[in-house]
Amino acid sequence: MHTAPHKPVIIYLNKVVPTMEKSRVYFTNELTPEAVVKMYHQLGVELPGKVAVKVHSGEDGNQNYLHPEFMKPVIDAVHGTVVECNTAYGGARNETPKHIELMKKHHWSDFFDVDIMDAEGPDVAWSVENGKVLKENYLGKDIENYDSMLVLIHFKGHPMGGYGGALKQLSIGCASSAGKAWIHSGGQTTDQYTLWEHCAEQDTFLEAMADAASTVTKHFAGKIAYVAVMKNLSVDCDCCAVAEDPCMNDVGILSSLDPVALDRACIDLVRNSNDPGRDHFMERVNSRHGTHTIDAAEVLGIGTQDYKLVRV
Repeated sequence: MHTAPHKPVIIYLNKVVPTMEKSRVYFTNELTPEAVVKMYHQLGVELPGKVAVKVHSGEDGNQNYLHPEFMKPVIDAVHGTVVECNTAYGGARNETPKHIELMKKHHWSDFFDVDIMDAEGPDVAWSVENGKVLKENYLGKDIENYDSMLVLIHFKGHPMGGYGGALKQLSIGCASSAGKAWIHSGGQTTDQYTLWEHCAEQDTFLEAMADAASTVTKHFAGKIAYVAVMKNLSVDCDCCAVAEDPCMNDVGILSSLDPVALDRACIDLVRNSNDPGRDHFMERVNSRHGTHTIDAAEVLGIGTQDYKLVRV
């Protein structure tokens, strides 16, 4: 288990560095739409075929989500389709007609093709290999229409998971409405209307997220990339209609081919900062045992917490 604060090894691109078995996480403090593209290209991959771009489109009323204009250059660069799934709680995104209207209101539909992947059933069920909590994961069936995936992450806090990063995008983000209920309940129910009567114990929920994430990384193995934007750093998720304003200054943009390393690097950048809002942010993470998701994902072999932070 990873308990001690992680001290990343920082290298620079203009220096010769010996090959080591560490995942690379690239970092820039530049925060522009063009920098998102740069950080994707830094990974040296070209996502093949039809590309799903997983975003967090923002709950109605949320003030912190990253707007489509910020993400447009990188989505255009991969010729991607924006994908989302319905939620498992009341709001503007738990039913397809409302969700489609919100995608229009938030202007995602103005710029991109948008696919609510569980708009029409039935869901697909993917087996979880060696899952600690779940034996299957339920996703919107349209996910199987894509050859590769770009996961765009707005890193921030989260009222249930402690933080929202790559692993949450892979698990809760790609799960259908029924799949979200399945993860939150630790495999007890797929019914969003009875979910809150069956919520799993906290660590079980976090382990279920890791289990679900593993099915997506397996499906898109070698054809998935991650870019995380550390901006508008609230302790609350973009899924919150009423959210706290950001408590920290913006940090930068990170990218990696390893979602475990990426989430750990984001947490470490907060933990090791001198920002006045750091303790408030980390209280949210720690009070929900948030990094347990990272530990569980590492045990499943999704990635490693041993990484190099490469400044570009």
